[in-house]
Amino acid sequence: LFDGIYPFYPQQRKAAGFDISTIIVIVVFLTLACSFLLIIPGIRGRARLYWTLRVLLSLFVGVVIVVVQFTGDWETGWVQANTSYKSFSPVQVNVDIGLHIGLAGVNVTLRGNPVQQINETINYNEHFPWNFGADYERSYSQGLEKGLPSPILYVAEKFSRQSPCAVHRQYRIAGHYASALLWVAFCTWIISNVLLSMPVLVYGGYMLLATGAFMIFSLLSFSTVRNSPMCPIQIGTRTLHVAYGGSFWLMLAVGLLCSVVGITVVAMHHLHLDLLKTFFDLREDKAEECQEMPEVFINPHFVNKGL
Repeated sequence: LFDGIYPFYPQQRKAAGFDISTIIVIVVFLTLACSFLLIIPGIRGRARLYWTLRVLLSLFVGVVIVVVQFTGDWETGWVQANTSYKSFSPVQVNVDIGLHIGLAGVNVTLRGNPVQQINETINYNEHFPWNFGADYERSYSQGLEKGLPSPILYVAEKFSRQSPCAVHRQYRIAGHYASALLWVAFCTWIISNVLLSMPVLVYGGYMLLATGAFMIFSLLSFSTVRNSPMCPIQIGTRTLHVAYGGSFWLMLAVGLLCSVVGITVVAMHHLHLDLLKTFFDLREDKAEECQEMPEVFINPHFVNKGL
């Protein structure tokens, strides 16, 4: 307490689902998509539909690979319970407590039912990072100094290095390798776009297969945290359970999509190459391939001599 009152809360709160980095990535890819839509009327015929489908699908895959690096819903959980609001206080409040786990840290959300209770606004959203270069213990200590509500500190303490749950190291390493594999997938996605724009479509298909494989490997890396038992998070009389969130399932869907598209491109290369070239606007006109000279000039002098 400072002069008998709770400390002021000046820090900016971090959103659980979106943050500044996520918004920047989405804006960049939307700008690329809008720029393409401005030039698409200049493409004639059926190729316009093929170009639109290819470019928008490719941009969607790219933005998903980058955005999920910053989202906080790889694992999520919610529970509604009656619990104490401050330490050493018998006052009970009815709140919704949310846990959002990402590759770089954990978000703990506390929202009152209703928001206004005991003459306070109960609406908190705290981020505790554990990525390499960040200090989780320092973030937790700062939460103690700010006087955060007890439920937030209790949940955050479960993921600290000193906690008997011993899940901090598993989540930190799993998130680190999952992030690294996603950046590799982003590189293979760029290479696949370059190869698919050239007359080497089969290699572009192979790189799409590699992109999908690295995305699946990142999911397997993150799912290794389930090998260690999770301590029960008891909030009052209720237990907070976590399950795979939207980012995890979105990555799984996009990874399978890349694998299916890659297999389709490779199969079409061996079974129906002309149709594949038509879809990628690389098929030359047969009239140009088999073009003959419309006029032939012969010197009559050589003809008369039988030469």
